[in-house]
Amino acid sequence: MANIKMKKSFTAKPQTIILDSSTDYVIKKPGNYIFELVTPKTEISISMVAKAKGEENLETEILIHHLAPEIKAQTTLKAVGFDSSKISLKAKILIDPECKKTKSFLTERVLLVSPLARALAIPDLEILTDDVRCSHAASVTKIPEEQIFYLISRGLKRRVAEEMIVEGFLKTDH
Repeated sequence: MANIKMKKSFTAKPQTIILDSSTDYVIKKPGNYIFELVTPKTEISISMVAKAKGEENLETEILIHHLAPEIKAQTTLKAVGFDSSKISLKAKILIDPECKKTKSFLTERVLLVSPLARALAIPDLEILTDDVRCSHAASVTKIPEEQIFYLISRGLKRRVAEEMIVEGFLKTDH
């Protein structure tokens, strides 16, 4: 979306989280995070769901740093913007040279419920070796009017239909 004015980057020091075993890590609040994946042959899932309301400015910046080989990592960030809120999701996968046979995937999804809400979703990859499988995806969208129409035609009020769609969107895929 054009003409979005947000801070360029965080001024606060990032929180470093060392993940040394297979785990499902849930980010509880927006912020600046560095995830260090340090144990070979582990499976890591990192997820966040968030809602921004009013004039809230929700910013999350994440670095997923692979420091060991053969790690499988899935990072999923989801956010919903209401009212005149602003959402910024920036995440990067960094794979060090010695981290062969790594599989890492990053997904950033934003749903805008209000026409005044704005969002940025910026995924990034930095791969310093070969023999890896990595990808990223990002989307910023609004609720399709066909979905609202379908639920309204089944007797639901618009507000209830929107709430159902938002809750379904925020459910984690894993």
